Amino acid sequence: MTDEKSRVHALLADGTTVSIRAAGPDDHDGVQRLYEEMSPENLRLRFFGASRRSAEQAAARLAKAALPGYRALGAEHAGCLIGIAEYEELPEAATEAFRDLPSGSRTAEVALAVADPWHHRGVGTLLLEHLISTARADGVAAFTADALAENHEVLKVFADLGLRTSRHFDGPEVRCIVRLAETDDYLSSVEERGRAADVASLRPLLRPQSVAVVGAGRRPGSVGRAVLRNLRGAGFPGRLLAVNPNADAVLGVPASPTVGSLPETPDLAVLAVPAPEIPAVAEDCGKRGVHALVVVSAGLDEGQARALLAHCRAYGMRLVGPNCLGIANPEDGTRLDATFAAAHPQPGTAGVAAQSGGVGIALLGGLARLGIGVSSFVSLGDKYDVSGNDLLQWWESDERTDLALLHLESFGNPRAFSRTARRVTRRMPILTVDAGRTDAGRRAAASHTAAAATTPLTRQALFTQAGITATRSVSELLESAALLHAQPLPTGRRVAVVTNAGGAGVLAADACAEAGLTLPPLGADLVGDLLDVLPRGATATNPVDATAAVTEDQLGGCLDRLATSEAVDAVLVALVPTAVSTATGDVLSRVLTRATARRSHTVAAVLLDQEQPVTLLSGATAAVPAYTDPQAAARALAHAAARAAWLARPPGTVPDLAGVDTPRAHTVAQAYLDRHPEGGLADPFTCAELLACYGIAQLPWAWAETEDEAVCAAERLRDGDGRVVLKAYWPGLVHKTQEDAVRLDLLGEAQVRAAYRDFDVRFGHFMTGVVIQPLAARGTELFAGVVQDEVFGPLVLFGLGGTATQLLADHAARLAPLTDHDVHDLITAPRCAPLLFGYGGSGPVDLEALEQLLLRLSRMASDLPQLAEADLNPVFARPDGVTTPDIRLRLLPRRAHDPYLRRLR
Repeated sequence: MTDEKSRVHALLADGTTVSIRAAGPDDHDGVQRLYEEMSPENLRLRFFGASRRSAEQAAARLAKAALPGYRALGAEHAGCLIGIAEYEELPEAATEAFRDLPSGSRTAEVALAVADPWHHRGVGTLLLEHLISTARADGVAAFTADALAENHEVLKVFADLGLRTSRHFDGPEVRCIVRLAETDDYLSSVEERGRAADVASLRPLLRPQSVAVVGAGRRPGSVGRAVLRNLRGAGFPGRLLAVNPNADAVLGVPASPTVGSLPETPDLAVLAVPAPEIPAVAEDCGKRGVHALVVVSAGLDEGQARALLAHCRAYGMRLVGPNCLGIANPEDGTRLDATFAAAHPQPGTAGVAAQSGGVGIALLGGLARLGIGVSSFVSLGDKYDVSGNDLLQWWESDERTDLALLHLESFGNPRAFSRTARRVTRRMPILTVDAGRTDAGRRAAASHTAAAATTPLTRQALFTQAGITATRSVSELLESAALLHAQPLPTGRRVAVVTNAGGAGVLAADACAEAGLTLPPLGADLVGDLLDVLPRGATATNPVDATAAVTEDQLGGCLDRLATSEAVDAVLVALVPTAVSTATGDVLSRVLTRATARRSHTVAAVLLDQEQPVTLLSGATAAVPAYTDPQAAARALAHAAARAAWLARPPGTVPDLAGVDTPRAHTVAQAYLDRHPEGGLADPFTCAELLACYGIAQLPWAWAETEDEAVCAAERLRDGDGRVVLKAYWPGLVHKTQEDAVRLDLLGEAQVRAAYRDFDVRFGHFMTGVVIQPLAARGTELFAGVVQDEVFGPLVLFGLGGTATQLLADHAARLAPLTDHDVHDLITAPRCAPLLFGYGGSGPVDLEALEQLLLRLSRMASDLPQLAEADLNPVFARPDGVTTPDIRLRLLPRRAHDPYLRRLR
C-alpha cells in the first residue's frame, strides 16, 4: 500500500509545488504509464535500450516495497506521478569494494526516472535529496548508479548534488558512486536550490501582475474594502479584481460574484471572507489557477485550517496567514499594498516580517518616523506556510533589501532558519524581537498563534549562533535598526562620550558600562588635541566634558578628532539645551553637515530634549541616530559592536573527532529500546557503552549485586588514598543525592559493607545493584548535558554544576552540531566562566579536554535522535583533565528527522 503518512510537499526549481511520498505496489500502473509515455530516446537512456518490456519490469519492482533493503519515492503533481526514485541495497560482497566507508556501512544501487514534460525543472534532484535522507536513516552510506556515458543530464544531476561523487567508465557505460555522508558543501547546495525555488514561488505573492480581493465589501470599514482601497491608493499598476456577489463594482473596481467567474486568473488573491467560507474559496482559487493567497480572516477552527492548507498544497498556492494584516511591496513597478493598515509603507530598503499584525503596524510606523523605507512587508499571522525563512531568502535575492526586521513568535524549522540566517546576516543585519521570554509570554504566544513554546535559552542559542541581533522590545529593535541603517559598524567596544553637561556624561557612561561597552582613558596626545579646540574649563578625560559654553565649531573639532582616533571605536555625543544652545538637534545637525570626510567611527547621539525616542539627523556623509535615553543609545551601540565581532570571525567548522563509532552507537541505543520499547533512563552498562562509542572518558566503575561483590570491586578500584564511592541503582532513579543513595569517602572493607547494608535495608526491595567508583579528584564543579527540544532539536548545555545547578541556572546552550566557535562561546558564556581561566590564582582548567567533552556530546546528540536527555553532573574540571563521575542518559523511541530536507511546512 502507498504510505500517505510519508507525503510531504516541496518546491521545484521554477516554484511549482509537488508532493513526495513513498511509492509501493499501488503505484504499479502509474509507474508503467510514466515509462510508456517516455520518448524512445529517453527510454533508451534510462534502460540502455528501447524495449517497452522494461517499463513492465520497472513497475513490477514496486512489489518489493515491503521488503527490507528496498525503498521507492514518487513525485506527484495534480495527482499524476511525474517521477520515481528507488534504491535496492547491495549484498555485503559488493559493499567490500568501498574500503573508505565506516565499518558496518551499507550500500545501495539507485535508479531515477522523470516524465518527459518535467525535465529541467528539478524533479530528479528533489527526489534524490529525499531518497538520500531516507537512505541515511536506514544506515546506507553510498549509492551506485549506472548510466550511459552519453546521458549527460543524469550524470550532471549526480555531480551537482554537492556530495562526494566518483565516476568509473567501462566502454559506453559509466558507474557513479555517491558517498552519502552529509557535508557542508551538500547542505550549501541544498540551500541554494531551495533558495532559488523559494524565490520563484514567492514572485506571484510579492510581485504579482494581477490581484483579486475576495470579500471586497461595499460597507465602509470592512476589511476587504480597506484592502482594495489600499491597493488602489498605492497605485498598483496591474489588473485589480474584486469578488462580491452583491455588487457589480467596489470602489470603481469591477466585481464578479465568484472566483470562478472572474474575467481573468489573478496571480494573487486576498481572502477577506468569514472563516467558515475560507476552505471553499481557497479551493475555488486553486481550481482557477491562482498562484498565491493572503488570508486576512481569523478564527479558523482546526478542520478549516487543515482544509485551507490542503487546498494550497494540492494546487501549489503559497499562503500568507491566516489571521494577518496583509502584505506590501512598495518598490517602483510593483506598488503593492494589500494590507488594511492605515498608511501606505514608503519604498526603501528594510524588509519587515511580523507574526503579529499590531507589531507589524508599530514597526512600519517607527520606520516611517525614521525615514527608513520598506522593500517589502509581510504580516505572517498564523504562519501556515510562508515563514521568516522564506522572507530572508527573498530579501537576500531581491537586490534591494539591506536590513531585515523580524517579529517571530514561533519557528517551524529552526535549523533551516539558522543556516539561512547565518548566510543572510553576513550580507545584511537581521534584527528580531525576542518575544515569549517569560512563561506568561509563551502562554500568550501559544494562544495568539498556536506557537510551540520554546525556552529563552533555546531561542538565544539560535539567535547567537545565527548572528541575529535579538532585542527585547519593538522600541529597542527600532533603536538598533536606526544605528545599523545609518552608521558604519564599530570595530570594537571602546566608546568616547562627549557632552556639554557633566550629569549627562555620567548617565551616558553608566549606560555604556551596563551595556558591556568600555570607556577607555584617552592618551595624553589626544587629550592635548581636544583641549586645544575646546573652551577653557573643559576636561578631556572620558567622558569629555566640553562645558555648556562649547560652540558649534568647537564641538565639530572635538568630534573630528575623536571620530578618527585609534583610541576609540565609537563616539557618543550627549547634549542638553543651554542658554548658549537651546536646540541641540539643530546644533548637532549643523556640526555633522560640516563634518570632515575623514570621520570613520560610529557616531551616535543622546539629545535629552528631543520628543521622539529616536530620530535620524542628517550629516554630510551619513545620518546619525539621536536618542532621548542614554541606555537606548548604549544598547544600540552594543548590538552594533556584537554584530561587528560576529562578522569579523570566520564561519566555524564542525571538527572531525577521532574514536567515534556511530554504527555501534545506533546498535547499542536500539538494543536498549528493544528491551524497553517505551524508553527510559539507560542502565549503567548502556550509558558506558554509548559514551565509549564517542570517546567520552569515564571514571572507572564496577557493578555489584551483593555485599561481597561490592567489597571485591572496591578493592580492585582503590586508588590514591583508597577511598571509594557507592551509588545505589534501580531503574528510574533520577536524583541519587535527593534519595540519599550515594555514599562518599568510603575507606576500608568495613565502611563499604556498612554502606551496602544501609542501601539494602532502605532500597533492597527495588534496588538492582550498586555502582562502585574510586573517589574522583575534586575540581571546578560543572554541568554538561544534552536535551532534545521538540522544535529546535538537540541542544548542548553547559554551566555551573553540583546540587544547586537548577537553582542558580548558570547555564548556556548552543544548537548541535557545535562548531569550533560554538564550543568556545559555550564555555565562555556562563557567569562561572572566569573560574575556568584561573580566577583567584588557581590556574586555568584543561580547556582542551573540556572542549572535547562538549564536542563529543554534540556529536552523540546529532547522531542519536533517541537520545532525549544527557546529564553529566558534576563534571570536575582541573588543570590536568576533566572527570565525569556521574552520567544519566534518557533514551526514547525516536526516528531521525532531517532538518535540512527541502519541504514545505
